Amino acid sequence: MKKVLVISTSLRHGSNSEALANEFVRGAREAGHDVEMISLRGKEIRFCQGCLACQKTQKCVIADDAPTIVDRMRGADVIAFASPVYYYEMAGQMKTLLDRANPLYSSDYRFREIYMLTSAAEDGAFVPERAVAGLTGWIDCFEKARLAGSVFAGGVGAQGEAEGHPALKEAYEAGKSII
Repeated sequence: MKKVLVISTSLRHGSNSEALANEFVRGAREAGHDVEMISLRGKEIRFCQGCLACQKTQKCVIADDAPTIVDRMRGADVIAFASPVYYYEMAGQMKTLLDRANPLYSSDYRFREIYMLTSAAEDGAFVPERAVAGLTGWIDCFEKARLAGSVFAGGVGAQGEAEGHPALKEAYEAGKSII
Protein backbone atom coordinates (compact mmCIF):
# COMPACT_ATOMS: atom_id res chain seq x y z
CA MET A 1 0.00 0.00 0.00
CA LYS A 2 1.31 3.42 -0.97
CA LYS A 3 0.48 6.88 0.33
CA VAL A 4 -1.02 8.76 -2.60
CA LEU A 5 -1.56 12.52 -2.54
CA VAL A 6 -3.75 14.16 -5.16
CA ILE A 7 -3.61 17.95 -5.38
CA SER A 8 -6.42 19.64 -7.28
CA THR A 9 -5.15 23.08 -8.24
CA SER A 10 -8.28 24.47 -9.92
CA LEU A 11 -10.04 27.16 -7.93
CA ARG A 12 -13.36 26.46 -9.68
CA HIS A 13 -15.72 24.16 -7.78
CA GLY A 14 -16.58 21.07 -9.85
CA SER A 15 -13.91 21.83 -12.42
CA ASN A 16 -12.98 19.47 -15.23
CA SER A 17 -9.46 18.92 -13.87
CA GLU A 18 -10.98 18.12 -10.48
CA ALA A 19 -13.18 15.51 -12.20
CA LEU A 20 -9.95 13.88 -13.44
CA ALA A 21 -8.53 14.08 -9.91
CA ASN A 22 -11.63 12.41 -8.47
CA GLU A 23 -11.34 9.53 -10.93
CA PHE A 24 -7.63 9.12 -10.18
CA VAL A 25 -8.51 9.00 -6.46
CA ARG A 26 -11.22 6.39 -7.09
CA GLY A 27 -8.79 4.17 -9.03
CA ALA A 28 -6.01 4.48 -6.44
CA ARG A 29 -8.42 3.68 -3.58
CA GLU A 30 -9.77 0.65 -5.45
CA ALA A 31 -6.17 -0.52 -5.86
CA GLY A 32 -5.90 -0.47 -2.05
CA HIS A 33 -3.81 2.64 -1.51
CA ASP A 34 -4.08 5.25 1.25
CA VAL A 35 -5.29 8.30 -0.70
CA GLU A 36 -5.61 11.93 0.37
CA MET A 37 -6.94 14.69 -1.87
CA ILE A 38 -6.21 18.36 -1.25
CA SER A 39 -7.85 21.20 -3.14
CA LEU A 40 -6.14 24.58 -3.43
CA ARG A 41 -9.58 26.19 -3.51
CA GLY A 42 -9.89 28.41 -0.45
CA LYS A 43 -6.23 28.06 0.47
CA GLU A 44 -3.89 30.98 1.02
CA ILE A 45 -0.65 30.35 -0.85
CA ARG A 46 1.61 33.34 -1.24
CA PHE A 47 4.52 33.68 -3.64
CA CYS A 48 7.98 32.36 -2.75
CA GLN A 49 10.28 35.16 -1.55
CA GLY A 50 13.42 33.42 -2.79
CA CYS A 51 15.12 33.79 0.60
CA LEU A 52 16.34 30.15 0.52
CA ALA A 53 16.07 29.85 4.32
CA CYS A 54 14.18 26.60 3.66
CA GLN A 55 17.32 25.00 2.25
CA LYS A 56 18.83 25.04 5.75
CA THR A 57 15.69 24.47 7.82
CA GLN A 58 13.43 22.45 5.44
CA LYS A 59 10.68 24.88 6.50
CA CYS A 60 9.28 27.95 4.77
CA VAL A 61 9.33 31.27 6.61
CA ILE A 62 5.93 32.27 5.14
CA ALA A 63 2.97 31.44 7.40
CA ASP A 64 0.14 30.38 5.08
CA ASP A 65 -1.35 27.07 3.86
CA ALA A 66 1.62 26.01 1.68
CA PRO A 67 3.84 24.48 4.43
CA THR A 68 1.10 22.03 5.45
CA ILE A 69 0.59 20.94 1.82
CA VAL A 70 4.35 20.67 1.25
CA ASP A 71 4.65 18.50 4.36
CA ARG A 72 1.97 16.18 2.91
CA MET A 73 3.94 16.10 -0.35
CA ARG A 74 7.11 15.11 1.54
CA GLY A 75 5.39 12.08 3.08
CA ALA A 76 3.63 10.82 -0.06
CA ASP A 77 4.94 7.97 -2.22
CA VAL A 78 2.91 9.16 -5.21
CA ILE A 79 1.71 12.68 -6.05
CA ALA A 80 -0.85 13.55 -8.71
CA PHE A 81 -1.35 17.18 -9.70
CA ALA A 82 -4.61 18.12 -11.41
CA SER A 83 -4.59 21.46 -13.21
CA PRO A 84 -6.55 23.33 -15.82
CA VAL A 85 -4.41 24.46 -18.74
CA TYR A 86 -4.42 28.24 -19.08
CA TYR A 87 -2.64 29.74 -22.11
CA TYR A 88 -0.98 26.36 -22.77
CA GLU A 89 0.55 26.21 -19.29
CA MET A 90 -0.32 24.93 -15.82
CA ALA A 91 -2.51 27.18 -13.67
CA GLY A 92 -0.57 29.89 -11.84
CA GLN A 93 -1.63 28.59 -8.43
CA MET A 94 -0.02 25.23 -9.24
CA LYS A 95 3.23 26.91 -10.24
CA THR A 96 3.14 28.97 -7.05
CA LEU A 97 2.73 25.78 -4.99
CA LEU A 98 5.63 24.12 -6.82
CA ASP A 99 7.82 27.14 -6.06
CA ARG A 100 6.78 27.01 -2.41
CA ALA A 101 7.71 23.30 -2.31
CA ASN A 102 11.37 24.38 -2.30
CA PRO A 103 11.88 23.01 1.27
CA LEU A 104 11.54 19.52 -0.24
CA TYR A 105 14.66 19.95 -2.36
CA SER A 106 17.11 19.42 0.50
CA SER A 107 14.88 17.05 2.48
CA ASP A 108 14.36 13.31 2.65
CA TYR A 109 11.22 13.26 0.49
CA ARG A 110 9.41 9.95 -0.18
CA PHE A 111 7.73 10.58 -3.52
CA ARG A 112 8.95 8.66 -6.54
CA GLU A 113 6.01 8.77 -8.94
CA ILE A 114 4.38 11.99 -10.15
CA TYR A 115 1.27 12.22 -12.33
CA MET A 116 -0.15 15.19 -14.23
CA LEU A 117 -3.89 15.42 -14.89
CA THR A 118 -4.91 18.36 -17.11
CA SER A 119 -7.96 19.72 -18.86
CA ALA A 120 -8.51 22.56 -21.30
CA ALA A 121 -11.14 24.10 -23.54
CA GLU A 122 -8.72 23.69 -26.45
CA ASP A 123 -8.19 20.21 -27.84
CA GLY A 124 -5.17 18.58 -29.45
CA ALA A 125 -2.19 16.58 -28.24
CA PHE A 126 0.05 19.68 -28.15
CA VAL A 127 -2.19 21.54 -25.65
CA PRO A 128 -0.85 20.04 -22.39
CA GLU A 129 2.80 19.85 -23.55
CA ARG A 130 4.01 23.03 -21.83
CA ALA A 131 2.10 22.30 -18.62
CA VAL A 132 3.66 18.85 -18.47
CA ALA A 133 7.07 20.30 -19.37
CA GLY A 134 6.73 22.79 -16.50
CA LEU A 135 6.03 19.96 -14.09
CA THR A 136 8.88 17.83 -15.44
CA GLY A 137 11.20 20.79 -14.91
CA TRP A 138 10.24 20.65 -11.23
CA ILE A 139 10.52 16.84 -11.13
CA ASP A 140 14.01 17.01 -12.67
CA CYS A 141 15.19 18.73 -9.48
CA PHE A 142 14.29 15.60 -7.50
CA GLU A 143 16.57 12.82 -8.70
CA LYS A 144 14.55 10.01 -7.07
CA ALA A 145 11.28 11.12 -8.72
CA ARG A 146 9.91 10.66 -12.23
CA LEU A 147 6.86 11.55 -14.27
CA ALA A 148 4.86 8.31 -14.10
CA GLY A 149 1.99 9.41 -16.31
CA SER A 150 -0.07 12.20 -17.80
CA VAL A 151 -3.77 12.39 -18.65
CA PHE A 152 -5.38 15.16 -20.72
CA ALA A 153 -9.05 15.99 -21.25
CA GLY A 154 -9.30 18.39 -24.18
CA GLY A 155 -12.31 20.25 -25.50
CA VAL A 156 -13.80 20.77 -22.03
CA GLY A 157 -14.13 24.40 -20.98
CA ALA A 158 -17.37 24.88 -19.09
CA GLN A 159 -17.85 23.36 -15.68
CA GLY A 160 -18.93 19.72 -15.94
CA GLU A 161 -18.07 19.30 -19.63
CA ALA A 162 -15.64 16.49 -18.78
CA GLU A 163 -18.56 14.23 -17.88
CA GLY A 164 -18.34 11.21 -20.18
CA HIS A 165 -14.92 12.25 -21.57
CA PRO A 166 -12.61 9.24 -22.23
CA ALA A 167 -9.87 10.92 -20.16
CA LEU A 168 -11.89 10.20 -16.99
CA LYS A 169 -11.43 6.48 -17.59
CA GLU A 170 -7.72 7.10 -18.28
CA ALA A 171 -7.38 8.97 -14.97
CA TYR A 172 -9.16 6.14 -13.14
CA GLU A 173 -6.88 3.55 -14.79
CA ALA A 174 -3.78 5.61 -13.95
CA GLY A 175 -4.76 5.66 -10.28
CA LYS A 176 -5.63 1.98 -10.34
CA SER A 177 -2.29 1.08 -11.99
CA ILE A 178 -0.20 2.32 -9.06
CA ILE A 179 1.72 -0.67 -7.72
